[in-house]
Amino acid sequence: MRTTYWCELIWLHPGEVVENVAIIVEDRRIAEVYPGVPAPPGAVRLAGLTLPGLANAHSHAFHRALRGHTQTERGSFWTWREQMYGVAARLDPDGYLALATATYAEMALAGITSVAEFHYVHHGPGGVPYDDPNAMGHVLIEAARRAGLRIALLDTCYLTGGIGDALVGTQLRFGDGDAHRWADRAEALAQAYEGADDVEIGAAIHSVRAVPPEQMRVVVDFAHRHAGPLHAHVSEQRAENELCVETYSATPVQVLHEHGALGPRSTAVHATHLSDVDVALLGGSITHVCMCPTTERDLADGIGPARRLQEAGAPIVLGSDSHAVIDLFEEARSVELYERLATRERGHWRAAELLHAATAAGHASLGFPDAGCLVPGAWADLVSVRLDSVRTAGATKGSAAECVVFAATAADVHSVVSGGRRVVTDGRHVLGDVGALLRDVVASVRP
Repeated sequence: MRTTYWCELIWLHPGEVVENVAIIVEDRRIAEVYPGVPAPPGAVRLAGLTLPGLANAHSHAFHRALRGHTQTERGSFWTWREQMYGVAARLDPDGYLALATATYAEMALAGITSVAEFHYVHHGPGGVPYDDPNAMGHVLIEAARRAGLRIALLDTCYLTGGIGDALVGTQLRFGDGDAHRWADRAEALAQAYEGADDVEIGAAIHSVRAVPPEQMRVVVDFAHRHAGPLHAHVSEQRAENELCVETYSATPVQVLHEHGALGPRSTAVHATHLSDVDVALLGGSITHVCMCPTTERDLADGIGPARRLQEAGAPIVLGSDSHAVIDLFEEARSVELYERLATRERGHWRAAELLHAATAAGHASLGFPDAGCLVPGAWADLVSVRLDSVRTAGATKGSAAECVVFAATAADVHSVVSGGRRVVTDGRHVLGDVGALLRDVVASVRP
C-alpha cells in the first residue's frame, strides 16, 4: 500500500527543522521524502512538528498497575518493591496480555513506536512453568503487535534474590534455576520469532544482585549468537554498589566488563552511581546507557552522570521503566533539568541531542538501527506533535524542536504512524478508549 503524508514541519537529525515535506510510504517503509513542496492531492496532512518514532528503551509493562498506588505512603524503594511483587504474583497470561496491550497502547499515544520490554515474570505461581514455558513472552509480543509497536523482548535471566540469596516468594516466578536452563528456554523463544522483522529477541542480565558472575557468560553468549541487544540494570542504588564491591572487589560495571557484557549492542540501565573508571569502561566500550529520570526520581535513586557518559562515548537513550508516567518528552527534558539542579548550571544538552536519544539512538539500542530517522528505507514511523496547544502555542520553525522537548507532553501527540500503520489519529488509538482499558485491567490485577 502506498500512502502520502504531508507535514507542516519535520525534524531531521542532526537537528534541522524543515517546512512542507511530503513523505511517501510504501507498506511499512519510507520510500521517498520531498522537502519544500505543496501538499500533493490526496495526501494525509500532519499538522505541527513531525518527528521520527520514539523508542522506549526500558519498560516493565506490569509496573503500570502501580501508578499512583505507591504514592499513598512515604515508603522507600523496598516498600515500593513489595507492592510490585504483589502485582507480579497475580499475573497470568490472559491478565498480562490485557495489561500489556493497554500499557503499550498508552505508549503509542505518547509517540512511542518501539519498546524494549525487560521481561522476567516467566513462570506460574511457585515458579512452575506454564505448558509453554514462554507463554508470558508470547503475550507481550502479541500485546505490542495489537498496540502497533515493534518490540525488543529482553528475556531476563534472574537467578538470585540478592547476592548469595535464594529466590523466595514471588521471585520464584522469575527464575529458571541456572543460566543454562534460562538459555534453553530463551532459545525456544528466539526460534519462534526467527525472521519476524517487528520483533527482536534479546537478553538481559537483571543485575549483579540477581545473576552471579559465573553465570553471566551464558547470557552474553546467547546475545552474541543471535546478534541481539543485551541489557542490564546497573548501579541503580548505592547499596547495590557497596555489596558488589564487598563481595567481588569490583563495581557492577567492572563485573559486567570482566564477563564480556559491555559493548555496542549492550545497554546499561540507570547507571546512576558510577566511578570514573565505570564511566570510562561504558564509554570506551560504546555501551548505551538508558536514563529513566521519572522512575529514578520516583524511587529517590539519584541523578546519573548523563553528560559525562555521552562525552566518554556511551550513547544516551531513554526509558519510562516503571511507568510512573509514560512521556518520553518528560524523560528527555529531565535529563537536562536534573543536570541543571545537580550543577547549578544550564545548557548541558541541546534539544537535538535529546531528540536523538529518544529516536535514532534509542532504536539502535533495541536492535532496530533502521528506525528513528525520516529517510528513504527507514521504518515508516511518523509522530506528529501539536504546536497550538496551551503548552506549545507560540512555537516557530526556529523554536519548534526546543518547544517540543522542553514544553510539550505526551498529550500533544495527535498522530502516530508506526511501521506504515496509522495507530493514532486525532489523539485517539485504534483500540479505542485506552483509559478505560487501563482502568479495567489495573483493577483486575491489583491485590
